[in-house]
Amino acid sequence: MKSILCGLALAGGVLASAQASAGEWLQWQSNSLTYLWGKDFAVDPETQQTFTFEHADSWKYGDNFLFVDSIHYQGKKSASAGNSTLYGEFSPRLSASKVFGQPFAYGPVSDVLLAMTYEFGEGDVESYLIGPGFDLKVPGFDYFQLNFYKRYTDGPRAGDNVWQITPVFSYTVPMGKSDVLIDGYIDWVIGNDANDHGDYHANLHVNPQIKYDLGKALSLGEKQLYVGIEYDYWKDKYGIKDTPYFDTNQNTASLLVKVFF
Repeated sequence: MKSILCGLALAGGVLASAQASAGEWLQWQSNSLTYLWGKDFAVDPETQQTFTFEHADSWKYGDNFLFVDSIHYQGKKSASAGNSTLYGEFSPRLSASKVFGQPFAYGPVSDVLLAMTYEFGEGDVESYLIGPGFDLKVPGFDYFQLNFYKRYTDGPRAGDNVWQITPVFSYTVPMGKSDVLIDGYIDWVIGNDANDHGDYHANLHVNPQIKYDLGKALSLGEKQLYVGIEYDYWKDKYGIKDTPYFDTNQNTASLLVKVFF
């Protein structure tokens, strides 16, 4: 466990140092480590604990988001599952407003972007996503993004050449001397049950975190230490159609501790 945390922290430090060396190109950055524990997961082993490194930044021509999950299975395991696995996503976006030096905004749209995502992990899990993205001004929200992707996969992996719609959001609720932060994303993948890479059913993944700013409540500094839960609802997980014989609908929550550095 210590080696995992050290590895994730080292990766974050290297990335942060590389970004900082860009000088005026980097506008802001954020790095964090999260620990999750939960059960009642579908398809994969039911009980899991996860260590997550996250990085987000805004730079001269766009923004980036990266996360890497180290997932550890506990208890009952499927025949194909080992004790752990790695999974991550890198999502760079290029801003039309920043690239062309003039605002691309109209009504609730505050910016237009070229959105991309690279999904990676152990085994045959590579996917490449590209499409238009929009930053929206939604009252009350800290930010609200709406990205439209065309998905492309390598090799025999299902889900090639289908569309995905991904809202990303953050909302802060004041509570006493601290705040509750609700942030996360929704992935709605439009399936293609007869594509060239095998059956792939439409699926919906709703994954918000509900976190209390414990650091602010204890006067240790705001936006540094959070506790809460991560809710995970996934209908037809991995594009596998739910049946009476194989449950692929996931509805669970994990305990969460998150530290920013």
